[in-house]
Amino acid sequence: MNASAPLPTIAFLGIGLMGKPMATRLLLAGYPLIAWNRTRSKAAALSSLGARVANHPSDAVSGASIVITMLEAGPAVAEVLEAARDGIKAGTLVIDMSSTKQSEAEGFRALLAAQGIAFIDAPVSGGVLGAEAGTLAIMAGGAATDFAYAEPVLTKMGRPTLVGPAGCGQLAKLCNQLIVGATLSIVAEALLLAEAGGADPAAVRAAIRGGFAESRILDVHGQRMLERNFMPGGQVKSQAKDLENVLAAATAAGITLPVTELVAQNYRSILDTFPLADQSAALLALERLNPGKRVGAAPDKLP
Repeated sequence: MNASAPLPTIAFLGIGLMGKPMATRLLLAGYPLIAWNRTRSKAAALSSLGARVANHPSDAVSGASIVITMLEAGPAVAEVLEAARDGIKAGTLVIDMSSTKQSEAEGFRALLAAQGIAFIDAPVSGGVLGAEAGTLAIMAGGAATDFAYAEPVLTKMGRPTLVGPAGCGQLAKLCNQLIVGATLSIVAEALLLAEAGGADPAAVRAAIRGGFAESRILDVHGQRMLERNFMPGGQVKSQAKDLENVLAAATAAGITLPVTELVAQNYRSILDTFPLADQSAALLALERLNPGKRVGAAPDKLP
């Protein structure tokens, strides 16, 4: 993108928990932005920053050079793209930053390509705090030329990396979520083992930090578990969905992932009860398997 050229107009579809801070970063960077959300008031909250608010996806995209979708899952992306498709002009770049199945991303690319519309799948990791700080890990799948056009925009929201053709961004996100979900479960097991065995779990966490067990999960979510703070950041329903998508990708690739199967089952076990809880609620799933055993005495903080 030429530094002297005017910034492209962006249509941002999905102003939710993650979409709002991401769109805010773009507005603060000076991008003209048209916001749409199913609940209009959420998009309207960005008007004070200069966003125009659209009443329908097709209205939002009609004047945009770049369309960004940040929605709950693949079916929601499909529905919104279908509603918007007649308004997207040829030559527009659509960037789906939602977490979907690899096969869904490949389908979106094919559908849009038939109309001369470019597509990148660019899911993110880093949660709400990363979205607010503009430090998201952004895993992009698409053509190199499309990524080069999108990169200045994506850089305002985080650190983008092209990992392969369309669909591979979602595959990289699934690899990320596999590691996150499994590590959350292992940290929960370590803290419960410390407590049940008679040690101070907070002291055990402090003792092992800086060694090979150190991780962002142990740092952030280990502390959440000790405080029993399960107010969302990431959510159980999102982690459960992502792990199911990991298993679907594994089946498509012809491989078996036994640890992921176990982790997915842990999240399934609390999905009906705590869908909106933070993903650190892996601890609650573990405690259900161990009646009478609990980390700490603090009351649970739940949405």
